[in-house]
Amino acid sequence: MPQNKFQKLMFALITVIITVHAYVFFSLYVINGNTLMAINGENSVIAAINKQGGVMMCGRMLPIWAIILVEFCLAYTLEIFVGQPLSFKFASKVFDVKNTHPVLFETAIICATVGIMCPAMSFIAAFLYYPYYMGFNIFTLLANWLKLICFNFPFAYFTQLFFIQPTVRTIFKMIFVRKEKQNSTSKNEKKLIGVK
Repeated sequence: MPQNKFQKLMFALITVIITVHAYVFFSLYVINGNTLMAINGENSVIAAINKQGGVMMCGRMLPIWAIILVEFCLAYTLEIFVGQPLSFKFASKVFDVKNTHPVLFETAIICATVGIMCPAMSFIAAFLYYPYYMGFNIFTLLANWLKLICFNFPFAYFTQLFFIQPTVRTIFKMIFVRKEKQNSTSKNEKKLIGVK
C-alpha cells in the first residue's frame, strides 16, 4: 500500500501508535493485572499502578505515559530499519509480488513482521523490565525473553492479522487515497480548462 518513503514512514507510525498501546494494555492489564492488584491491595489495575508509583522500567518506577513513549520510540525505530524492509524481503522470497493476490501478499508481510518484531521487541522488553534489584543473571534474562515471546507471539499474530493491520490500512486509505484522488481530480480539472 505505501508507495513512497514518506508513506512508509506514516504507515509505520500509525501501526506503532496502535500496537504500542495494545501491548502496554495487554502486558499491564491482561498478563500482570491480577498480580498488580493483589500486591497493592487495589480493585483496579490503574489504581494499583498509581499506588506503587508507576511501572518498573530499567530499575526505576516510571509513569505509564513514559513507558508508552519509550516503547514507541524503540518500536518505531525497529519497525523502520528492520521490520518493514525484512518482512517485505521475506514475503517476496516466498511469493511473487506481481502474480500473488494482494491480500495474500499483505498477509505474508504481516506474518513476517510478527516473526521479526515479536522476538526483537520481547528481547528489548526483557532488558527494560528486568528485575535489576535482584541482580543481573543472563539465564534469568533469557528465561524472561522466552516467557515474553510465549505471551506476546499469539497476541501479536492475531491482533496484527485481524485487528491492527486492517485498522491501519483503513486509516491509511482514508488519508492517502483521498489526497491522491483530490490531486488527480484537480489535475483533470486543469486539463479540462486547458491549464498546464
